[in-house]
Amino acid sequence: MSRTVNISPVTRIEGHLAIHTETEPVAGGHRVTSARCEGEMFRGFETILTGRDPLDAQQITQRICGVCPISHSIASVRAQEMAYGIKPNRNGRLLQNLVFAANYLQSHVLHFYVLAALDFVDVTAVLKYTGSSRALRDLRRWVKAALDRSDVFPAAPFLPRFEADYVKDVNVNWTLLAHYVEALEIRRLAHEMAAVFGAKLPHSTAIVPGGVTQAPTLERVLAYRTRLKEIGRFVEDVYVPDLVTAAQAFPSYWKIGGGCKDVLSYGAFEMDDAGALRFPSGVVRGGVWAPLDIAHITEEVRYSRFDSGTGLHPSRGETRPAPRKPDAYSWLKAPRYQGQPMEVGPLARVLVAYHSPDGQAVRTQVDALLKKLAVKPAQLHSVIGRHLCRGLEAQWLVAQAHQWLDELELGAAPAKDFVICDRGEGHGLTEAPRGALGHWLSVRNHQIERYQCVVPTTWNCSPRDDKDQPGPVEQALTGVVIANPDHPIEPARVVRSFDPCIACAVH
Repeated sequence: MSRTVNISPVTRIEGHLAIHTETEPVAGGHRVTSARCEGEMFRGFETILTGRDPLDAQQITQRICGVCPISHSIASVRAQEMAYGIKPNRNGRLLQNLVFAANYLQSHVLHFYVLAALDFVDVTAVLKYTGSSRALRDLRRWVKAALDRSDVFPAAPFLPRFEADYVKDVNVNWTLLAHYVEALEIRRLAHEMAAVFGAKLPHSTAIVPGGVTQAPTLERVLAYRTRLKEIGRFVEDVYVPDLVTAAQAFPSYWKIGGGCKDVLSYGAFEMDDAGALRFPSGVVRGGVWAPLDIAHITEEVRYSRFDSGTGLHPSRGETRPAPRKPDAYSWLKAPRYQGQPMEVGPLARVLVAYHSPDGQAVRTQVDALLKKLAVKPAQLHSVIGRHLCRGLEAQWLVAQAHQWLDELELGAAPAKDFVICDRGEGHGLTEAPRGALGHWLSVRNHQIERYQCVVPTTWNCSPRDDKDQPGPVEQALTGVVIANPDHPIEPARVVRSFDPCIACAVH
């Protein structure tokens, strides 16, 4: 007998997301035959920005999200830099990269340990812990308090908890839970590291067109590097090994949540004035790399709660809410590339680098890890694959940040001067931790005439488009077998592997 299985709200993500699935009975449970991702609120940041000073943009757009604010500031200043006809000076580029890298690291650590790990480890097992670990004793107290007050705080960090298959080895389970507590400290260090050059976090006041306002000094470099070394230790000794442990404990998730299998990356972290990128841009369709052409990006709204024109390029995009629009089911638009849904995020970035003409170093590293796990590159299109790609990126950024520190010129200007244009247009393309992020800006009479954002989760959690094609997460959910529809852990694991940020997507 077919059955509707809903997860509403999806917890342990940023923002308000509902997942509605239709299923059919199969051996072992119920298989998802169709899915809908529903962004459940409207915020209107693009409307707020109209008519304001362009320099307000990098401050206001950071408020779209408290987890990835630096991504929005970078995209915003890139759009302004194009409109003003400037580029950051050398120190400005390096300092923006260092603040951005710190924000990436905190986001990746936050996602695996705080948002996703509780899908794999049994947090209630800590209630039986009687050892001497301070971290586990603290966690036992937190979990007990959450359970005791679940009637008051039903969305506490550890709840709701599904009855499901978790890590079976008790000692491994306790070890991973101890790392959960340690990850909270590591995330704090990463925020401090970003604030060394970013002035404050989560919303930095220091990032401006042309660079940052904080000049590099020896004291600041040492403050950043000290924290970077500790975060690097955690990434190498804890985070990546824990990802491997999860991959080995849940091998079936190499085959679950594949999605549309076409990926897109704008690229991020400029390495020189010529525009070389540490994370390259491109698209991979059918396993074949191609250069990115942003002219092919459109936003469709057939099933979105907007009456904006459909199929518009973001540079001409509109934000006109239509809450009672017939057949619409989400406050997310449906971005498409050449009319097709595209997955964005760490998996997309790794695959674009892996398949790119200059990707030999990435191919060597990725192939070595996959050989250790006895899986093939195609299996990266999966729940486990997305998690592993975040770990790889964390390793790359730790190493790269050390190099960027070495390249700084102490005491030299941290930014290039600029003048706000009377008329101009620009776009800022970068990669937030969750994927491709674009800001499109038009300036008239020194004010913002039009502003449009297309964010990572708008790509991934988009509704169906004008051709009725499901979005990437909707496709990833299709075919998933739910063992117990009353405890749908399987679709929850798939959704959280994308690390949705609905706060960004419904900006």
